Amino acid sequence: MLKEFKNFIMTGNVIDLAVAVLLAGAVGLVVNGFVKMIMMPFIGHFTGGMSFEEFKLVLSEAQLAADGTVKVAENAIMYGAWINTIINLVIVGFVLFIIVKAYNKTKTPPAPAAPAGPSELDILKEIRDSLKK
Repeated sequence: MLKEFKNFIMTGNVIDLAVAVLLAGAVGLVVNGFVKMIMMPFIGHFTGGMSFEEFKLVLSEAQLAADGTVKVAENAIMYGAWINTIINLVIVGFVLFIIVKAYNKTKTPPAPAAPAGPSELDILKEIRDSLKK
């Protein structure tokens, strides 16, 4: 059973999958860094320095104890964080689209198909006809 497991793990498909998962994680970090560190500051600049993270709909205010500690935490719908997530999704999707498009351009085009000549049956018919003559 151990030998079968070793053979399974050492097949090309499992190793290819492992490499793909590791590369996807690395690309994910790069793309998320691009979104958070480069694109979101631009978006914040064009929206007047406003951060969507701060938008929320408070359902119930926080209750403080007499000593100033939070007795009951604030209950709020954080729709601003959700808007940020949607913006991140659109930017990540666009960046991945650009990456895939650039990758597809690097692929070699398929070889042109060989010109179609007479089929084997047609050649045999010509030989038969010429032998009849």
